Amino acid sequence: MRLPDELRASLRDLHLRARSAAGGDGLGMHASRSRGAGLEFAQYRGYEPGDEPRRIDWKLYARSDRYFVREAERDSPLTIWIVIDASASMAVADPARPDFSKLQAAKLLAACVIELALRQGDRFGLIGLSANALALVAEGGGARQRDRCLLELDRLASGGQLPAAEQLRPLWERIRPGSLVLFLGDGFDDDLTDLIQRLAAARREVLSIQLLSAAERDFPFKGGMRFRDPETGVELRVDAAVARQDFIERFAAARAALARSMAAAGVLHVEHVLDRPLDEPLRRMFGTAQPAQERR
Repeated sequence: MRLPDELRASLRDLHLRARSAAGGDGLGMHASRSRGAGLEFAQYRGYEPGDEPRRIDWKLYARSDRYFVREAERDSPLTIWIVIDASASMAVADPARPDFSKLQAAKLLAACVIELALRQGDRFGLIGLSANALALVAEGGGARQRDRCLLELDRLASGGQLPAAEQLRPLWERIRPGSLVLFLGDGFDDDLTDLIQRLAAARREVLSIQLLSAAERDFPFKGGMRFRDPETGVELRVDAAVARQDFIERFAAARAALARSMAAAGVLHVEHVLDRPLDEPLRRMFGTAQPAQERR
């Protein structure tokens, strides 16, 4: 899996951080012996497009007539685990872009976080949940670890239901207290929501991105429709015009209830709809400015 150049460029001013170091508003700076926008000055480097203006050393610019930004060292690396829901419902895509499913968005977001962790010298691991099974890439660091994770992302396919609780034991064994854990899924499975909240209660710092299709948000359907649950096979026939308002209200209420329960559990939870720029949820989580431009 390869990150599109435009998406990679949008990551320049993002940094993986621990909320505990930032007072809980977004993700604060963590500590690692890597260079970034940290707390202890390490060195200068040349300015690159996308660098934050506040990091430019204006006194050095006055002497050299060139832009330099300040980098810093941090004390200890983060360990971040990326957990992807790859159950059958994650195959859903919008009619306007049928080749871009929720799972494809999750894979690209995971690849973005892996890129950030690699850049910062952090450790990272990957867990995929699909077809009643668990795929795991043990935590590690460096370019080879990135390649292992990207290869597993390529292999990951949506299907079946999420694994049973006993199959998730390796997740508890691998993800140690103090780790940062990012869940990517559509938020439709109560057992996964319960797992997320139990991990947060067990001293893991947990983040959640809920992936939704534009059709789920807008319900643009017309006429008689037949909807089929991709995981259970249950079908429902409705008159779209009659059902639309009720669906939108119920779905909005369910999303709001999920957001409240995540907040109560101490989980940083954001939504992402497939027709929005893919860097938006990362920017919301990592406390940076709004995206520079719209990307479809």
